[in-house]
Amino acid sequence: MPQRVLLTGATGFIGGNLHPSLVKAGCEVRCLTRNLAQAQRLWPDRLWVPGDIGDPGTLPSALEGCDAAYYLVHGMASHQPGWAAEELRWASNFAKASQQAGVRRIVYLGGVAPRGSPSEHLLARLNTGEVLRAGRVPCLELRAGMIIGAGSASWTIVRDLAARLPAMVLPAWLRHRSEPVAVDEVVTALLAGLRLELPESTWWDIPGPEALSGREILLRVAAVLGRRPILMKVPFVTPRLSSHWIRLVTRADFSLARELVEGLTSDLIATRPGFWDAAGLPPPMALEEAAQRAFAAEAGTMPRAGKMAEALAGFFTPRSG
Repeated sequence: MPQRVLLTGATGFIGGNLHPSLVKAGCEVRCLTRNLAQAQRLWPDRLWVPGDIGDPGTLPSALEGCDAAYYLVHGMASHQPGWAAEELRWASNFAKASQQAGVRRIVYLGGVAPRGSPSEHLLARLNTGEVLRAGRVPCLELRAGMIIGAGSASWTIVRDLAARLPAMVLPAWLRHRSEPVAVDEVVTALLAGLRLELPESTWWDIPGPEALSGREILLRVAAVLGRRPILMKVPFVTPRLSSHWIRLVTRADFSLARELVEGLTSDLIATRPGFWDAAGLPPPMALEEAAQRAFAAEAGTMPRAGKMAEALAGFFTPRSG
C-alpha cells in the first residue's frame, strides 16, 4: 500500500484520525494547509505543504508526485452565505488539479443520501461527490451517516444530551432512523480506499451495524453511562426550534448543530451498503463499543463546569438496568 498521499482537512476530525493510520501503513503523507507556519508549530511531526482548496493556483504543486488524494474538506463550517456553491467550485478545481498532477485516485468522505428531501448540508455533500466523480481521476466516494467519536459534531450533540439531561423533550422527527458508525471504522474504510480496485469512479455507503431511531441512539448512549433519561414526545417541536435548546445543553456550535439537525428529518439508511465485504473488512462495531471508545478518548478533556453539570444530571437521572 505505501504511496505518496495528499491529505486535505488534516487538522479536522476525520483527517486528524486518518493521518496516523496512513503513516503506519507506510504512506508518505502530505498535509495541505493555508497557514504553513502555524501548522508546523502545532503539528511539527507532520509533513505540511502550502495550499488552499479555494485557490486553484496553489493545488498543482501540492498534488505533484502524489499517487492519491483524500478530499476531506467541507465549507459548512465557514457559516458564510453561498458556502454550498463555493464547495462545488472547490471540488471541481480539485478534480482538475488532480488530473493535471497525474493523481491516480481521489478518496472522498461524503454523507448518506436521505430518503426524503435533503437539507442544504446533505445536498452539498452529495453534490460534491458528484462533481468529484465526474472528473477524469477515478474517485471513490464513501458515504457515512452519524460518526461516533470524540470530536464529531453529531456525536457531541448526542453524548451531551445523554449525559446532561435527566429528562428531555423528544421531537417526533427523532423517530427517523440512521446507522451510526464508529470513527475507527470510517478510518479503516478510508484506508481501504487506497487498495480497492477502482477502474472508474464509484460510491459506497459505509453504515454502522444497526438502523436506529434518534430515540434509540440517545437511550443506548445514556445506558453506556448507566442512565435511562425520561424522554417525552412532543410532535410540534421543529428541527429549527430543537437546535436552540441543543445550543443551551451541548457544546456543539449552534450554526453547525442547526444544519445537522435539519438533516435528521428523514431516514438516513444506506442504499449501497456492501463496502465492508467488497473491501474484505469485518463487520463494523456495535454502537455501545463505539460510544465507550469515544467516552474514553474524551476522558480528561472535559472542562470542570461540564463535569459538574454531568455529575449533577447523573444524580437526578434514573439508572438503567
